[in-house]
This record gives sequence, structure tokens and C-alpha cells, in this order.
Amino acid sequence: MTEIAISDHDYLTVKELAVLLRLKERKIYDLAASGEVPCSRATGKLLFPAAEIREWIERSKSGGKSRQAGRTDARPAILLGSHDPLLDWAVRQSRCGLATYYDGSFDGLDRFVGGEGMVAGLHIHDPKSDFWNVPAVSRVAANQNAVLVQFAVRRRGIVFRPGDEAPAGLPDLKGRRVVPRQAGSGTDALFRELAEKHGLELSGLDFAEVARTEDEAVEAVSRGEADAAFGLEAVARSYGLEFQPIIEEEFALLVDRKAWFEPQVRTLFQFCAGEHFRARAESYGGYDTREFATVLWNA
Repeated sequence: MTEIAISDHDYLTVKELAVLLRLKERKIYDLAASGEVPCSRATGKLLFPAAEIREWIERSKSGGKSRQAGRTDARPAILLGSHDPLLDWAVRQSRCGLATYYDGSFDGLDRFVGGEGMVAGLHIHDPKSDFWNVPAVSRVAANQNAVLVQFAVRRRGIVFRPGDEAPAGLPDLKGRRVVPRQAGSGTDALFRELAEKHGLELSGLDFAEVARTEDEAVEAVSRGEADAAFGLEAVARSYGLEFQPIIEEEFALLVDRKAWFEPQVRTLFQFCAGEHFRARAESYGGYDTREFATVLWNA
């Protein structure tokens, strides 16, 4: 088997990266689904940017410390990680001053460890333990001065248009055009995990353009660009679409302990502890915020 030089390619295929890393192709898919390796999707096909792969390998070779080398204690006032419509609304409504950069749970966790934000929103399921968020955070952020707290439990399932045949479960998505989420997102990893568990072959799906937020995924169904999305009940209801529940997931916030006392974070948390927030969660539907701010893990 011929080894592949990263510098010879702008993008690597699954097979090429497997050769480069001396791993089985199944392992490459697992790395992509977990967000451990940088990748992108074009027409449903995984591709791996060579420059970022090179950086990833170098970072791993040095024990993962290269990103930490240039860090200072001052974190920017940015909310990282996964997009959640209720959280996004609370950030704007509270006028807390946090900027947002949503590009998935694994991306947010990685950026948080790199000191790029004060808070990261996560919904990462660990199939071995069947626990949410804590296993991933304890592995990746054990050396961080941080705390993980509950935000909400959300109902996730299949979003589809009224009048279409209702899918009873994930296997019924076969032959339908589905909105995929970006690699590095908790939704993409969870969808792949459940698809394998329920016997849904992803090769039997017709993938639409990748959506990078919960709203984008459901909007694509609403516009007729796809038949279904693996989305949130709250977003489906807001667009007048049908919803078939599949799983309840836990959405949590990883917060830098020093940033906990910064005005941006305190303002957001005080707002989310109030009646206006609870009323909004109830009106959205598909949320349970009763355990908001419960501490799940301490570094």
C-alpha cells in the first residue's frame, strides 16, 4: 500500500487518510463523526483538508500543547459550540454582551480548550456509558479551570413537511432527501450513532446541502430543499412542520471558572434563571429547563 504525502493534495479522501495514518477506513469515519479530525463534506462525501490535517498531526505529536502555547488567561467574551435556538434567544434578549460562534459541539469544545471563548454549548453523547457531555469534557478539558452545568433537556427527532408520509423511525428515512449537519457537530455524531444502532445505511440517503445550525436544517425542509432533518421539536414547531420524536438529549454549558464572574456570563445566567426565560422555553416546546445551572462536572 502506497503512503500518501499530505503536501501533494489539497483534500484527502477517507481511503487516502486511512493509508496516511495506517488506520482502517472505519476508524477514519469514527474520527470524523467524533470531531477529532478536521473534515468537510461535499455532496455527502467526507473530505479532509490537507493543511488542517498536517496541523492536527503536528499538534498531536507535541502532546496537543501547541494551541495552548500562545494562550493568555484572558478569554474573549464569545459563546462557542453548538447552536441552540433558546440559548441564542437568551443571549440576544438578555443583552449580555457575549458574541457567538456556533460550529458544533466538538468544534466548540476544542476551541474552548484553546482559550477562544468563555462558554461552550455542548450536546455530546457517549455511546459506551450512555451519558451526555461529561465523558467528553472529562477527557478533553480535564486540565481546564472550568465547570459544566446543565442548560436544558431537548427533544430531537425527524422533522418533515405536513402531508408527507410520517416516518416511524430513522430506518424510514431510507430513500428520502435528508439535511446533514457538519462534521464536528453533536447532531452529526448522534445521527450516525443512532443510524448504525437502528440499521439505517447512510449510503441509502440522498443528502442535501450541509446545515450548520438547527434553524438552517429545518429551514431547508420548510423550503422543500429536503424531505427531512434530524432536528429539534422546538424548531419544527416554529416553522409549522411535523415532528417524530426519537431521543431526548442533554444540552450543557462548559464555562471557564474565571469567566463565571464576568458580567457577560453572570448577566446571561441571571436572565436564564428568570420567569421570562422559563415562559419562552415552554412556548417553544420540546425543552425541559427545570435543572438549569445544575453542576454536572468540575475540573
